[in-house]
Amino acid sequence: MKHIITALALALAGAGAHAHGDHAASAPAAVRKEQKPWGVAGERRAAQRTVNIAMSDDMRFTPSRIEVRQGETIRLVMRNTGAVLHELVIGTQKELEAHAAQMLKFPGMEHDEPYMAHVKPGQTGEIVWTFNRAGEFDFACLIAGHFQAGMRGKFIVRAH
Repeated sequence: MKHIITALALALAGAGAHAHGDHAASAPAAVRKEQKPWGVAGERRAAQRTVNIAMSDDMRFTPSRIEVRQGETIRLVMRNTGAVLHELVIGTQKELEAHAAQMLKFPGMEHDEPYMAHVKPGQTGEIVWTFNRAGEFDFACLIAGHFQAGMRGKFIVRAH
């Protein structure tokens, strides 16, 4: 429900959806800096490197394992090489499993957070994230059925 309310609030405020759609078509909206167990939204100008990720209709991310240094800000650029919509959502395994179950029940559910990006076929999406906590964190496509088909990956965040 929080995701629906957030998306509705952004739409009513007239803000462009930073994590969704074709970024070339709109200016990014202000990013909420909410601390999550896996980090916090980062500033593009602070990104120390870019990691390109391919999203494909064989329900895979390439690469599916990404190593990061604690405190590093990464610009993730996802390219959807397939013919269907994909997304990348960062989170804990538990949160991603719960969200994936919700998406199966409500496949049209809208959501928009700085740690997720929807990417249309042939398009690119972007997330800028600061991994300020060490540990292993997950990412996945939560489009109905994609998570269950194995469209998942892992961030390994190494302590200083």
